[in-house]
Amino acid sequence: MVNPSGARVRRASPWVWMLMVALVVSAIWWYPTARDRWLLPKDPDNTARGSVGTSGPGGPGTPRGTPVSVVNAQTLDIRVTVSALGNVAALNTALVRAKVDGELQAIHFAEGQQVAAGALLAQIDPRPYELAMRQAEGQLARDQASWRNAQLDLQRYQELLVKDAIARQQVETQEALVKQLEGTVATDRALVDNARLQLSYTRVTAPISGRLGLKQAELGSLVRASDPAGLVTITQTQPMAVVFAVPDVHVPDIQRKLKAGQALPVQAFDRDLKPLALGRVSATDNAIDASTGTLKIKAILDNLEGTLFPNQFAQVRMQLDVLPQRLAVPSQAIQRGGMGNFVVRVMPDQRVKLVRVRLLGSDGDWQAIAPEGELQAGDALVADGADRLRDGSRVEVVSTLKPALPAPLPTALEPRSAPLRAAKPPPPPLSDPNRPDWMDRLPPDVAAKVQAMSPQERRAFFQRMREQRRQQSQ
Repeated sequence: MVNPSGARVRRASPWVWMLMVALVVSAIWWYPTARDRWLLPKDPDNTARGSVGTSGPGGPGTPRGTPVSVVNAQTLDIRVTVSALGNVAALNTALVRAKVDGELQAIHFAEGQQVAAGALLAQIDPRPYELAMRQAEGQLARDQASWRNAQLDLQRYQELLVKDAIARQQVETQEALVKQLEGTVATDRALVDNARLQLSYTRVTAPISGRLGLKQAELGSLVRASDPAGLVTITQTQPMAVVFAVPDVHVPDIQRKLKAGQALPVQAFDRDLKPLALGRVSATDNAIDASTGTLKIKAILDNLEGTLFPNQFAQVRMQLDVLPQRLAVPSQAIQRGGMGNFVVRVMPDQRVKLVRVRLLGSDGDWQAIAPEGELQAGDALVADGADRLRDGSRVEVVSTLKPALPAPLPTALEPRSAPLRAAKPPPPPLSDPNRPDWMDRLPPDVAAKVQAMSPQERRAFFQRMREQRRQQSQ
């Protein structure tokens, strides 16, 4: 074939036309599948036109849903609580000091043991104060005799005055002398009482019940009433107090409860949220801290098990109110987005519906809600996988989670008193007739060992001690 310009044109082969037709037919057949698999964007609901599952809930041909985990809504009693970090403190702390000066003759306590108020802790050398009391008693007896003699003289002078055998001035002088000696006797009695009081101070006793700390004075040392460290400290550990701060938004509810005489239960937990103690609010501070916007609260805790120590940090949970029989869902089912707080409800047809909710209060892992749509106890709510869903999306439930229910409400709120248990029995008192005086100069643990030795072992023990002192002095 020749074109107008005179050049020869080559005719296309029939096989070329057949190949082109085959390519067009193949493209028409392949395009829908390629479009759904590679060309179209991924649809999380798998509901794109032409996408067909092989094992969906409806069998072959039914779209496959997004796998999710669900939880069930329930009707529960929800406690409205406030959590804070608290500092545990002793209700009372006493520094035991010697009230008189002298040599520390005996120690009748073990470090860390529990003691009752009035228990004997230490003994100071009483001999100087015994002598002072005897001296005061002797002076009192002397002045009492003088007073009695002056009274007898006055009685005789008065009889002579009746007979007009003595001058009235002499009688009046004798009366003044009797009153003067009466005042002297009263002063002597006060001196005797003071000497007896000073003697009683040689027995150091516990002013309060509690746990003893580490001793600050050694046996045989000279203690003084002016020593700032004292002998030992006592902290009252039953009950204990905890101080914590809560936001000022809760102040009206707290004041309303306290004015009405209603208890505000408080629970203390360790860092692993293991319960430590239970108690109730006792008082609040008189002002809100302007720098933090919080109010300090003091609660009394029961410490029967001795798990709390002064200056210990604890997680505190205070119960403000109880919402009885409210619709509650696990906190992981609460979603937040542009529409506010909502939950994703799984409908019977395996599609989801977004339901807005209003949060009322939380108790542990559970949240009380007020739904703004159809929602009731037993409904399945999406807990895991809700971020990929929209209203009307199809889902496939792969598991149902069962979170632990809130702990039961506390019942025992009043702190109780615990019996005092001595960690170590004290050594025998000084008045024990079978105890030698020299054993009071030994530490309690050494004295117990020496007393259990035989006479031969005791002599060898003291011989070794003398040799050690001799070597140290050299």
